[in-house]
Amino acid sequence: MDFEELLENWDGEHAVVRFDPESGAWMFVCLHSTARGPAGGGTRMRVYPTPADGLADAMRLSGAMTRKMAAAGMPRGGGKAVLAVPELPTGEPRKRLLRRYGELVASLGGSYRTAGDMNISPADLDVVAETCPWVYGTTGRGGNSGRGTARGGVHAIRATIEHLFGSPDLADRSVLVQGAGSVGAVLSRELAEAGARVLVSDVDAARASATGCETVLTEQVLEAEVDVYSPCAVGGTLNAESIPRLACRAIVGCANNQLAEPADAQRLHERGILYAPDYVVNAGGIIQLIGLEDEGWSEAQLEERLAGIGDTLRTLFSEAAESGITPAEAAERLVSRRLAEASQA
Repeated sequence: MDFEELLENWDGEHAVVRFDPESGAWMFVCLHSTARGPAGGGTRMRVYPTPADGLADAMRLSGAMTRKMAAAGMPRGGGKAVLAVPELPTGEPRKRLLRRYGELVASLGGSYRTAGDMNISPADLDVVAETCPWVYGTTGRGGNSGRGTARGGVHAIRATIEHLFGSPDLADRSVLVQGAGSVGAVLSRELAEAGARVLVSDVDAARASATGCETVLTEQVLEAEVDVYSPCAVGGTLNAESIPRLACRAIVGCANNQLAEPADAQRLHERGILYAPDYVVNAGGIIQLIGLEDEGWSEAQLEERLAGIGDTLRTLFSEAAESGITPAEAAERLVSRRLAEASQA
């Protein structure tokens, strides 16, 4: 699709498109919904096949942020930004690009508040904050959101294990974590400390080995016989081709947009694989940043809210079983109710 088709078919509120001549980057800021408050979501820097692919990614991710914020009960709407670059910049050119991006976000007057995502570190966000007051996750404030995302993932896996086996105890349970980045590495270590047998796979074999867990080749991930498969890298990996190959009992991952299309939730259901909706599982990062930076929570309060991710999943699993629907459908119903309540208010 080109820009016109993408914008015509999008269900969001507001999209900003800007070309940056100096770097050759396209800046896309997508505000999907502000019904529950200012739109919040990370910034992703990536090389895309075409600029339109970057815009499509921002649109898709902004919708996921709307659902994530609503499911987590946070007072924010959903947004996302993409810096579609011809190559990943470094040094001073990178800083200049980030400052100009900060000016763009600042021009929106707080209706969009950004944080980090793919290829954007807390140090990068420090640079964005030089020209923009609406930045989460800098080095001096809420910190890297990967910590909260991983902790929320542990609570989600415990809730799923409890639904399947009657106890949240991770001892003797097996989990394959796909992706050993800032989230997957922390998740792997915490699961191992809780007694789980943890297998890790990453396109960078050294990064997988650094977790200290058993490693699995990337081409063997889908067929691994484990209790839980936890995708923590790129999205769209669960699809009509991959789902028939899965040998797990459940999927509980921190990656965004794990399903290639909505029908994949039903495909998993038909195979008897319990799917924990990704935007419920991976909400810990936004809970951490908003809670610590805006709400003034203590670490104890943060941990209590992160544990709520598990409670939400328990409710969704029960509702799905009682209504004869998938957990993904139950999650969408929860989001719809909360958005409707916000719109009425």
